[in-house]
Amino acid sequence: MARSQQADRELTEVLNQLWILDTNRLRPGTDYIISLQGKAGYVAQGSNYARDKARAPLFTYVNEDKLKSIETYLHFVNLLDNYETSTGVKEEVTSEELKENRLFIDAMMETAVMKFAHGYLSNKGQSPSDCDQFKRQLYDIWFRLYHRDRSGGKDSCGFEHVFVGETKFGREILGLHNWVQFYLQEKHDHLDYKGYKARANKNTPDEDDHVLNLQFSWKGLVKPVAGVFIGVSPEFEFALFTIIFLMSTEKRTSVEVKVDEYLLELIVYRNGQCIGTSYPKLLSSNQWD
Repeated sequence: MARSQQADRELTEVLNQLWILDTNRLRPGTDYIISLQGKAGYVAQGSNYARDKARAPLFTYVNEDKLKSIETYLHFVNLLDNYETSTGVKEEVTSEELKENRLFIDAMMETAVMKFAHGYLSNKGQSPSDCDQFKRQLYDIWFRLYHRDRSGGKDSCGFEHVFVGETKFGREILGLHNWVQFYLQEKHDHLDYKGYKARANKNTPDEDDHVLNLQFSWKGLVKPVAGVFIGVSPEFEFALFTIIFLMSTEKRTSVEVKVDEYLLELIVYRNGQCIGTSYPKLLSSNQWD
């Protein structure tokens, strides 16, 4: 969508404020260690073969005790096993899962990151000022079920797509843009990291970078490239993408921003009143979805 430079400047300031407030972001080299290894190759559209340029996992170490000590991560991890990953298979949400979703939103609303996002969106007239009404709005944007595959029942939601990942017709990976899910799937041998995709203007990313382009296989399928924030808190990603979603009415919104040291394109697709997908893209020239 065409956006004014002023709008992007304001958004850059807002997103950098979220970055500063994200005290639950983990520290590279201390709270977690990654091993980037080799640069991933090109994967043709529709192919599920990728040469493995990384013999070892991406995550060498994650301080799980620290993760479990932070409320938002604790509740976030509880949500990751609540979904049927195949599109076209109807989701059944139990009362226990509803409770887990609400506990996660409650925990996020206690953080400075989400309080700042709420204040900003309320001032812009995009969100109700009442905290409980804002929580309901967050619930609808991220957790309300909708059809991604028209053949079955309501089979998807924004949270499942972005943070958990889905498969389509057993042929391709959809979503899965979250580092905690990546780490847990890798730890349980469900996911195989194939290597990094480099930025055009920088040959090799650093192992303390908080945004990476990754190639991996999951459930026997290959994701040619996925933009992923590394080490950031769940509330940071929720706040960032909720703001972009609510500040636009377009089907596809793309904003170019500089957050901390990273020049990013942030992309959000809308599915009615819900998030279809959202992800960061380190500016580089390769295939994306």
